[in-house]
Amino acid sequence: MNWLDNIKWDDKGLVPVIAQEAISGDVLMFAWMDREALQKTAELGQAVYFSRSRQRLWHKGEESGHLQAVHEIRLDCDNDVILLRVTQLGHEPGIACHTGRHSCFFSVYRDGQWVATDPVLKDPGSIYT
Repeated sequence: MNWLDNIKWDDKGLVPVIAQEAISGDVLMFAWMDREALQKTAELGQAVYFSRSRQRLWHKGEESGHLQAVHEIRLDCDNDVILLRVTQLGHEPGIACHTGRHSCFFSVYRDGQWVATDPVLKDPGSIYT
């Protein structure tokens, strides 16, 4: 059996993926993969996702240069979520979010509202052209 057959793909052929920074344990982002994206991730040692909005493979950092080196690919106990343990490359500290922040999870719920707590490390206008 192919290792990809162990994964419970959704009805669109996708599986949710969490990217976690290997050293700090920070959760950087959430994305989706199809079989081809996960296969390429394993082959390249760099994160390749499936963009639902673009309907195509998306090599993390293809536009921004903020690549993710993959150290480990883990599968959860239900075989329906992937965890990537990564090093975020391209800027120090690493930028994983398209908003120019380290993590996509920069908003914290406080007193009935969402508050952005993490700083913008680089202006997104200078990252994406």
